[in-house]
Amino acid sequence: MSKLGQLGARLHHGEVGYDFIKNRKLWYGVSILITVLAIAGLAVRGLHMGIEFQGGAVFTTPKNMSASVSQAEEYAEEASGHDAIVQKLGDGSLRIQIAAIDTSTSDRIKTALSEDLGVEAEQINADLVGPSWGEQIANKAWQGLGIFLVLVVIYLAIAFEWRMALAAFIALIHDITITVGVYALVGFEVTPGTVIGLLTILGYSLYDTVVVFDSLKEQTKDITKQSRWTYSEIANRSINGTLVRSVNTTVVALLPVAGLLFIGGGVLGAGMLNDISLSLFVGLAAGAYSSIFIATPLVADLKELEPSMKSLKKRVLAKRAQGTGTDDEPSRVRVPGDGHDDGPDDAAAAVVGPRDQSASRGHGRGRPSGKRR
Repeated sequence: MSKLGQLGARLHHGEVGYDFIKNRKLWYGVSILITVLAIAGLAVRGLHMGIEFQGGAVFTTPKNMSASVSQAEEYAEEASGHDAIVQKLGDGSLRIQIAAIDTSTSDRIKTALSEDLGVEAEQINADLVGPSWGEQIANKAWQGLGIFLVLVVIYLAIAFEWRMALAAFIALIHDITITVGVYALVGFEVTPGTVIGLLTILGYSLYDTVVVFDSLKEQTKDITKQSRWTYSEIANRSINGTLVRSVNTTVVALLPVAGLLFIGGGVLGAGMLNDISLSLFVGLAAGAYSSIFIATPLVADLKELEPSMKSLKKRVLAKRAQGTGTDDEPSRVRVPGDGHDDGPDDAAAAVVGPRDQSASRGHGRGRPSGKRR
């Protein structure tokens, strides 16, 4: 077994672990800070909406143009009086986007570009997108996002419980806000590909969260019938038990997306890949973070507001005080369902010591075997 596999097995069996729940206030603070920065970037800079959402024209020149991207951008801005986005395609042609122009303005710009670039006007292809169509696309995108979030909350409330549904909903809003804020700060263009990427990363984020929730649900069955573990300790065990799986899934998903963003979009200049790859990259990272550091700690906080969980915590701490004088470390506590539960009210130590081992080995010595010679 590889070292990573051994680590995963030890995390799953509770032999090692990190107390995520204990440090939840730190994670909440980090998330709040990142979210505030994202909202500030969105408020100050705003989103750079593509022509699909605000309307405009796209001009495509013939192949193998000698003009550079900067020259074409200068020509387009002079002819239109608006900001222009110019991309050089793989065949050497130029794609020029100019927002918020009508048909008559488009014809004039097309004529001016043909003179500046030294080509005939008929060789430049012009595609117009009306503002009403762009507004319709934007409304459909928001409707799709809203329907997705409602269905997610309903599903989680039925499959698990409302506290988990609420925590997952907050984590998803957290991921959306951060991703949209990064778009505002970086200044990438928002296109329908961005919306597709956003919905995709929400699915990944939800998957990681559901994996942890499923483990937590399994391990907290009949939790109030025992007096050895609090809900938060079992929640922490669930995070550690699925940690390696979540990290592996996220890294494997991030590698091809990073290739699209940094190599395809940055090095090779395939700018059309940026709109979807940035949302995927930021959203996948934020989704993995929120499923570990936000969703499960929130569930633990909400559950321990219940009177039954408060009573359980008091019993656990009282029994530990009677048995050891100090609280056991959560990472060393064995959890119900791991095959080591000695009974609902067993308050024995979580880790067997040398004296217990020797007693176990000597157990039964001196007793008649029942076999007569």
